[in-house]
Amino acid sequence: MIVAYDSRTVRTAEAPLLASGAPLMERAAFALAGIVAREVRSQVGRVPGSRVVVVVGPGNNAGDALFAGARLARAGVQVTAVLTSERTHEEGFAAFRAAGGRWMSLVASLSAPDEPAREHGVSVATAVGTVMEADVVLDGLLGLGSSGALRGVTRDLVGALVRARARSEHRSPLVVAVDVPSGIGVDDGSVPGAVLPADVTVTFGAVKAGLLLPPAARLAGRVESIDIGLSLHTADVDGQDRPAVRRLTAQDLVHQRLLAPPGADAHKYTRGVVGVVAGTEQFPGAAVLTVSGAIRTGTGMVRYLGARDVTAAVLAARPEAVPAGGRVQAWALGPGISTAPPATDDATRAQQGRIRHTLAHATGELSSDVVGDKVPAVVDAGALALLPRACPPWVVITPHAGELAQLLRARGEDVERPDVEAEPLRWAQRARELTGATVLLKGEVTLVVGPGCVYSQADGPAWLATAGAGDVLTGVLASLLAAHSSAAVKEPALPARLAAAASLIHGLAAHRANPGGPISALDVADALPGTIAQILRDHASDRRTR
Repeated sequence: MIVAYDSRTVRTAEAPLLASGAPLMERAAFALAGIVAREVRSQVGRVPGSRVVVVVGPGNNAGDALFAGARLARAGVQVTAVLTSERTHEEGFAAFRAAGGRWMSLVASLSAPDEPAREHGVSVATAVGTVMEADVVLDGLLGLGSSGALRGVTRDLVGALVRARARSEHRSPLVVAVDVPSGIGVDDGSVPGAVLPADVTVTFGAVKAGLLLPPAARLAGRVESIDIGLSLHTADVDGQDRPAVRRLTAQDLVHQRLLAPPGADAHKYTRGVVGVVAGTEQFPGAAVLTVSGAIRTGTGMVRYLGARDVTAAVLAARPEAVPAGGRVQAWALGPGISTAPPATDDATRAQQGRIRHTLAHATGELSSDVVGDKVPAVVDAGALALLPRACPPWVVITPHAGELAQLLRARGEDVERPDVEAEPLRWAQRARELTGATVLLKGEVTLVVGPGCVYSQADGPAWLATAGAGDVLTGVLASLLAAHSSAAVKEPALPARLAAAASLIHGLAAHRANPGGPISALDVADALPGTIAQILRDHASDRRTR
């Protein structure tokens, strides 16, 4: 599992080490220089004679970058620093100059000893030209202490660099961000202004939450975390050292027993029974895809409830589906059903009635004709408008940004889809507060917010943005919830972990369906059994080699 922390937790962990004189910056700079040298060698085939530009501001990130630049200069790299502030890290700057690094300042009043290898008050255009001629550029402008959009000359420089890279017809320099790409929301992943997208982010001590959260996650590139000796706790002791964000890996699915092969004494009821209310005569494919997602994830039985024609389509595609009610251990509700609560046709009204009925089963608000224990439910698409005002955490809602905005407006929030896309964590957490449900917000990076936990999964290819993919995900998640039905009702945080697991499996299946090329939703469903088998085989192989 990848664990990311907020800035307060990281600074708290750093404080005693800094007070004791631990060389945290030296460790960070050593690792950073090594990674840059590796990237330079990959880019141009050699380290000596290559060109690196270090872009720095006033804080400790500047120190990390300047000390790393000094190491590279001593290794024969032509290193130039671009300074954007009237002050910078003094010791790092001194070491950089002593190593023979050249520098230029966008601020004319910067005070420094008179040296020939400097230029004061250069234009942004001059600095951009220098950067664009480099093999690698280090973004050491801002770090943990920053908030809000870049300002002043820093904003102008980054904006000009972004435009120059977009216009360039030749190879642009590789961008290595120091700790975080400057300008992102370190704790919430927001992108309030211009940010220079990184190819690699080298982060120190711990992964920062903003590197895993959308929309900033797409600007971080490949994240490499460097151990500099911090002691960070993952136990939820007092709320101050709790991981801000978690990301599951394939190994976690088996290690945490979220995914397991059935035992020798298993039968269809012990493997989980999923009930599906999805699809209408207008959108029968949603029912087929949801049922396929559940069956091919390995559930013991799927019961489908819907109109006769839709049932016929489901059975034609999945003859093992059972078109009748009965014992159910998790529900999949809503794909392919109108979002308007007052339905205009009898078939849709019937499906909405079934959803209300099954939500009563799931939440425990039992009507006179609903019997049985509370069970988890996945609520998607048209079922979102039918949610009760308050839900337990074993109800998992799975909106995209537009649907989440609509749900929030119905509960009194003034929010539109662009607001959700700009601050997805904020609005997913708000939906969790207002509904009580576990929230899975679909997107390029999928966020899951449950009681006291946040997961961020970025496992699928861009090709996964295709019609029906969310219906398959609904089926996958319902299958996992059915397999853990009793525990999901008893353990408030478990549905969020299972939702993250479903997103991971769904993304891996999309890659497997057609590596590097276009896929359809049914392709993803068809790739699920092989994906799950591979995860289990890899785990078994790891155990044998230990």
